[in-house]
Amino acid sequence: MSRLSEAPVRAGTRWRDVDVGLVVGALGLSLIGAVLVWSATRGEAGPTYLIRHLLNTGIGLSLALVVMRIPPSVLRTAAPAAYLVGIGGLLAVLGPLGSTINGSRSWIVLPIGLSIQPSELAKVSVILAVAALFAGPLDRGERLGAGRLAAGAAVAGLPVLLVIRQPDLGSAAVLAVLATGMFVVSGIRARWILLGALLGVLGAVLVWFSPFLSAYQRDRITVFLDPQADPLGIGYQITQVGIAVRRGGWTGTGLFQGPSTQGGLIPFQETDFVFSVAAEELGYLGAVGILLVYAFLIARTVLVGIRGEDAFTHLVAAGVAAWFTAQVVENVGMNLQLTPVTGLPLPFLSYGGSSMFACWLAIGIVLGVHRHTRRP
Repeated sequence: MSRLSEAPVRAGTRWRDVDVGLVVGALGLSLIGAVLVWSATRGEAGPTYLIRHLLNTGIGLSLALVVMRIPPSVLRTAAPAAYLVGIGGLLAVLGPLGSTINGSRSWIVLPIGLSIQPSELAKVSVILAVAALFAGPLDRGERLGAGRLAAGAAVAGLPVLLVIRQPDLGSAAVLAVLATGMFVVSGIRARWILLGALLGVLGAVLVWFSPFLSAYQRDRITVFLDPQADPLGIGYQITQVGIAVRRGGWTGTGLFQGPSTQGGLIPFQETDFVFSVAAEELGYLGAVGILLVYAFLIARTVLVGIRGEDAFTHLVAAGVAAWFTAQVVENVGMNLQLTPVTGLPLPFLSYGGSSMFACWLAIGIVLGVHRHTRRP
């Protein structure tokens, strides 16, 4: 297998070096999200959230264009440092710097009025760290041994435990899924996959009976099983989301015409439940169209990984694809009452700077893999 270091160095960035499909897909979702966020917030905040979402999109796109210029070989070398920064952020949020919002100590509020969610950025650092750890043996044509797999499990497991401690079950689940996707792509034997699945189930049971979960987190899971358990709290939110989704029908009520959305009946609709805006106002057809864009984006990421020139690039792309897939499934699932409410944003669509920046950083890394891959 050829090494990235042997690839010819390109002078500057030319559009033929850029995977335009990835940029168009991610930017399209971000702009659709801007319209949906505006629809959900304009009644009480005017254009404020729209402007912030567009600003976050611009910053995220700029980050991606910068990161794509970094060769994957350099990212591989920098992966340990990126991982330590990610762990540092997760530790900081559990300390005096952290702030508790909606029952989860997941945020660091900066003096300038901005807030950072380290668990979002940790997804990028875990992907880089696991890929760098596994790449060496795989490039030599070797199978990953028990020691290397154990090290990988520790590298992925530590941030998962720290995120559970916040507690943020949604982000912890996404971290676990993206790491699992990278383990599977590495070609490990089926028995290790089964062992990991059993340990995952055991871990979920232990977390449920541990003191880590707050009452708020437990209520979210309880209400998923029985919405009437808290009809005026979380159950109310879930019920209203269901009404909005069903009301949309096939063609929707029309943009800015959704009774639930325009009436402000769904708390946090611009973040956790932005998909319900699409379902109510754009209908099932509009919602499915958004999902098709996600499918294209994920498929394109997988294709870039397949064409990558070494194990590191394959694993990085697999981690990003698994991340986006898991987060879309979980967020859309909770909008359709198929999964518990976990507070996960919908990539690119939901309002929120940390999520937007992390997703665009991931796109930038995949763009860099494409740019530094030999093509005829």
